[in-house]
Amino acid sequence: MTDSGDMYGDTPAEGTQDSPPSAADLEAAGQSAMFGDPAPAAPPPPSAKPVDSAAQPYRVLARKYRPQTFSELIGQEPMVRTLANAIKRDRLAHAFLMTGVRGVGKTSTARLIAKALNCIGPDGQGGPTIDPCGQCEPCTAIAEGRHIDVIEMDAASNTGVDDVREIIEAVRYAAVSARYKIYIIDEVHMLSRNAFNALLKTLEEPPSHVKFLFATTEVEKLPVTVLSRTQRFDLRRIPAELLEQHFASICRQESVEAEPEALHLIAAAAEGSVRDGLSILDQAIAHADLDTEGKVTAGRVRDMLGLADRGAQRRLFACLLEGDPQGLLAALADQYALGVEPLALMRALMDLTNKITVTQVGGSGADAPTAEERAVIEDWAARLSPGQLHRLWQLLLRGYDEVKGAPDPLVAAQMALLRTLHASDMPDPGTLAKKLEEVAARAASAAPAASSSDGSSAPVATAPKVDWAELVSRIEREGGSLHLASRLRMQVRPVEIGTDRLVFAQAPGFSEDLGPELRQALLELTGNRWQVEQVAEGGEPTLVERDQAERADADAKMRAHPLVEATFNAFPDAEFIADDDVNSPPWRHRA
Repeated sequence: MTDSGDMYGDTPAEGTQDSPPSAADLEAAGQSAMFGDPAPAAPPPPSAKPVDSAAQPYRVLARKYRPQTFSELIGQEPMVRTLANAIKRDRLAHAFLMTGVRGVGKTSTARLIAKALNCIGPDGQGGPTIDPCGQCEPCTAIAEGRHIDVIEMDAASNTGVDDVREIIEAVRYAAVSARYKIYIIDEVHMLSRNAFNALLKTLEEPPSHVKFLFATTEVEKLPVTVLSRTQRFDLRRIPAELLEQHFASICRQESVEAEPEALHLIAAAAEGSVRDGLSILDQAIAHADLDTEGKVTAGRVRDMLGLADRGAQRRLFACLLEGDPQGLLAALADQYALGVEPLALMRALMDLTNKITVTQVGGSGADAPTAEERAVIEDWAARLSPGQLHRLWQLLLRGYDEVKGAPDPLVAAQMALLRTLHASDMPDPGTLAKKLEEVAARAASAAPAASSSDGSSAPVATAPKVDWAELVSRIEREGGSLHLASRLRMQVRPVEIGTDRLVFAQAPGFSEDLGPELRQALLELTGNRWQVEQVAEGGEPTLVERDQAERADADAKMRAHPLVEATFNAFPDAEFIADDDVNSPPWRHRA
């Protein structure tokens, strides 16, 4: 059992007898155990650092750099100008509504308005101002969230009629120490329908000493009756360039070195939200290598956000444009091995396509953080047609959706990018229709020249750049594809044939996909990768149809011969039988 002296810190002197502690001893021992020994502590050694009693816990950048004046509120100049004019002219509304996406300053603006309306200046004699002093009691109390007349309420936690009824009862009483009693209701769209109805009358005719400040990210959910009773300010997304400047300024104040490209990536990831951007910057500073003295680098930010390296993006995009499937798959595999998510890679390619298109339309310099990337984007904008860029965007957008919902995103990204590679050079419908019109015009102009001296016309077919019949014969002879050649003769109606391009329609009654097998056969035959495209209709007759047409034309010519006509006149029941000799030309017949 523990000795009472050990328990209470009272050790008897050596050689003395233990005696029960007195009440005073017990009280003193209890105070010593509870509050510590009242004896003065030994002074710290000279090498020990003094403890800073005023040290404050770390605050995240989004809270530390919350705007305290309207001049610190970036990107919302039109709203600030309107409020300044209203304050100068004493035309203040009784209810304000701040809308916009997350992190653009809605709640901060509401607090600034509260300070602007209640500021009394350092001398205590000031009135409402767009530049609150930040030193008077109302300004400091509002900034610290402790002013009794500025009531902040979260509508997500107080949605019912009872919560609104408390406001309705309290607005009747004047402000205790401020000029105005101000109610700031955040995410006001979360109030119930009955709560809105209960608030309408008070919102329409509030006492002169009351101001309502509402903030919401979903303004479309507010009743029209509420919107009509408030003065609305739509806070805009902050441009990426302004965010970059703001983040650079904060890095300087925090004594943190950051690469311009890193700040560019953070600003792009923020999507117009200052708070989101500051949270990412906070994370990037913590993620920085101590070996580089905490410098925020673009590589580290890309790793943190799972983004692809911009150089790798450009190499992958170049593989798409150059039709290099092996290089495409290798670049995709490299990025996946480095931890880049396939969905982020598809998004990066879409962003690059958008920048090229905007540069092409605007005719000005590309929006890029480095001169190298700007030069590459401008070069692509000069070389690519608008149709190619729009088609590329559609293909990448479709691929993005497929990757997003696929069980294996990497496989889905591979298939989507390979499809984009093979389809990006296909002509758009307008170009294809124009080419078909040109083919038809050439056929019409060639028809009179093909007419014979006796007035008959040759089949209306224009010779393509590459002879289709000879090409099929080579596939049969040199490629050894007898079965494929037979199907090509029966099914393919060539629309356009070039040195490495084939557009064709399929004869009625056939539905099999000849494209992959034909493309492979042409690659093996010519050594070039052909662009093979199938259209719904049009084209010249198939080789079988052409042969049948030639035989029919020869039969018609033979029947028109005077000797044959005389023979049929003499022998009405005679039959016209084609020569079955395969070595005889198609116009050799017997009667």
